[in-house]
Amino acid sequence: MPTVTSPDQMRRKMTPKAMVGWGAVAVVGAVCWTVLALARGENVSALWILFAALSSYAIAYRFYSRFIAYKVLGVDNTRATPAERLQNGIDYDVTDRRVLFGHHFAAIAGAGPLVGPVLAAQMGYLPGTIWIIVGVIFAGAVQDMVVLFFSMRRNGKSLGQMVREEIGTVGGIAALIAVFSIMIIILAVLALVVVNALAASPWGVFSIGLTIPIALFMGYYLRYLRPGRVMEVTAIGVVLLVLAIVGGNYVQQMGLADALTLSPNKLVLALVVYGFVASILPVWMLLAPRDYLSTFMKVGVIVLLAVGLVIARPVLESQAVTSFALKGNGPVFAGKLFPFVFITIACGALSGFHALIASGTTPKMISKESHVRMIGYGGMLTESFVAISALIAASVINQGIYFAINSPAGSTGGTPAAAAQFIGTLGMTITPADLAAAAQSIHETTLISRTGGAPTLAFGISLVFTKAFGGGLAAFWYHFAIMFEALFILTAVDAGTRVGRFMLQDTIGNVWHKYADISWKPASWSASAVVVALWGYMLYVGVNDPIGGIYQLFPLFGISNQLLAAIALTLCVSLLFKHGKARYVWVPGIALAWDLIVTMTASWQKVFSGDVKIGFFQQRSVFQTALDKGLLIKPAKTMDQMQQVITNVTVDGVLQALFAVLTLTVIASAIPVWIKAAKSGGLPTAEVPRQPSHLVAPAELFATALEKQAVREYEDSQRKLVASGRSR
Repeated sequence: MPTVTSPDQMRRKMTPKAMVGWGAVAVVGAVCWTVLALARGENVSALWILFAALSSYAIAYRFYSRFIAYKVLGVDNTRATPAERLQNGIDYDVTDRRVLFGHHFAAIAGAGPLVGPVLAAQMGYLPGTIWIIVGVIFAGAVQDMVVLFFSMRRNGKSLGQMVREEIGTVGGIAALIAVFSIMIIILAVLALVVVNALAASPWGVFSIGLTIPIALFMGYYLRYLRPGRVMEVTAIGVVLLVLAIVGGNYVQQMGLADALTLSPNKLVLALVVYGFVASILPVWMLLAPRDYLSTFMKVGVIVLLAVGLVIARPVLESQAVTSFALKGNGPVFAGKLFPFVFITIACGALSGFHALIASGTTPKMISKESHVRMIGYGGMLTESFVAISALIAASVINQGIYFAINSPAGSTGGTPAAAAQFIGTLGMTITPADLAAAAQSIHETTLISRTGGAPTLAFGISLVFTKAFGGGLAAFWYHFAIMFEALFILTAVDAGTRVGRFMLQDTIGNVWHKYADISWKPASWSASAVVVALWGYMLYVGVNDPIGGIYQLFPLFGISNQLLAAIALTLCVSLLFKHGKARYVWVPGIALAWDLIVTMTASWQKVFSGDVKIGFFQQRSVFQTALDKGLLIKPAKTMDQMQQVITNVTVDGVLQALFAVLTLTVIASAIPVWIKAAKSGGLPTAEVPRQPSHLVAPAELFATALEKQAVREYEDSQRKLVASGRSR
């Protein structure tokens, strides 16, 4: 059957009907972008952002991703993938493209696309909108798809290991150290967000806890009961998920509230145990079906939010560009628009963490090479849509309330009266009664200084849903959104732990070759234990010490994530050179150049800035001077905590400098490879030799009639083979 889309098919002229349709999409996008660029001082509808995003995503996926897949990468559906060649039912497993899309999207979509845009809204809606949409099209989605493709061609090797094999030992060692260290920090940060969201939330614990047995049921259903019946098990799983979500609202009436009200320490233990188990069980049993199930809720809520926006048609309360973007003195976070809006938004436009998933679990499960387009590029576009939705939700909130929620308690005073007075100093007007009413509308005692982004997003979602659908359910929608955010982030923790295991096995495998065998249980189990122990320890200390553990390293999260992207994009550029495709180096090269400019500028400022709100070592100097004089500076409440803060910022400054140097080391090691490959027209690579594929599967998301028939014939033949084997 024709499962390959050839370059000849790519060059087919579009029909007049298709040309008119895509022309209309382009016009809609152009009009929306023009309005966003020119509108100043008047009410601007949130729908301009929504449709600018949707039209841009559609055009990028239809044309740019197709160009990259078939012209730049040269995907080949007649070539067997690692899942087909090495299938072992544990890590390598041929997975339906729809299920794998769900797994991949759930794994990459962590806290970043929810929280980052909310915080970046401090600078206005326009900078974030431009970076989220333009950044994902030319940087984030490109990185995800290209890394996924190259890892798939190398049996699913991890990012650091590929750098070592393709760029050299020095750059490889630098990449392995940087990638693994940053990975642990990211996992601990993600887990901390989950703990904060689920602590004292029996509804969230009930609903999220039930997704585990539901996923196990779905895994066994697809594996043994009804193989291949993806839509059938999807319908069952979604019904069970909805029941779990709705049922969580009634845990009090069921008498389960006390049992499901877990302390932060119990949640830490539960996450560590879950992370370990999820990383060693076969992917088909828990990880893939749970992520696939979670994706329905994630995408479903975001689609519902888009529908709600269309119905409610809210006006953007935020300015296009605020004074905080120009002066860098915002109360939510310090720093000017460049480079900090790009660092803060992070995952919604470009995320190095995605490259770890794209070189971790996903390449070992993909069934056809053409699926890298849908899963890699399409998955990242979907995450970007989550980010743009979060930005809109934050921008439609009264900005006085927005800043009251996101400003630290040291600024707001923690009371409505003090917060209203503080908001007045920002040039906005809000009354204590307004702040109290906002909290009462969602049945919360206060919203003041509920920093971190998650409460703001939940409040914005509740406003949109209440206005769109009515019913006076603001409190329900708020708490539903909080639980949704926890579920959103948790799926990145379990997949990330498994990826961390792969990375550690690859690293140790350079010295002890047997350890690199991901099917060898002593290695896979011990590596998983080490990974969860590392991020679990930092999480535990952070939960019990508000300025220790992961809180100590939290300031490194955004920049480190972008530095990871620089390493991943360097690998992409290197491999295009080595494969003799120098004319296409600009595809990841543009993203790499911009990412380096942003991350190195931000790293320099975080290490050497004289602004105490930005520079780590400047903070150290100020706190050390105060400590010498016997003075206390917030957040420290004792002299011991003053010393702890000094230690924290010193460690942060050293690590930030180290990560930047390691990234530059990788790039410096790659440049000679680029030059040599460009001169010779290519170089040998570690790509696995081609083997023909015997697997039949649709080439894209939607199967053609011919493909459906071929799949049915293939499945029938496989069942006959199994039956004949049993009869013997």
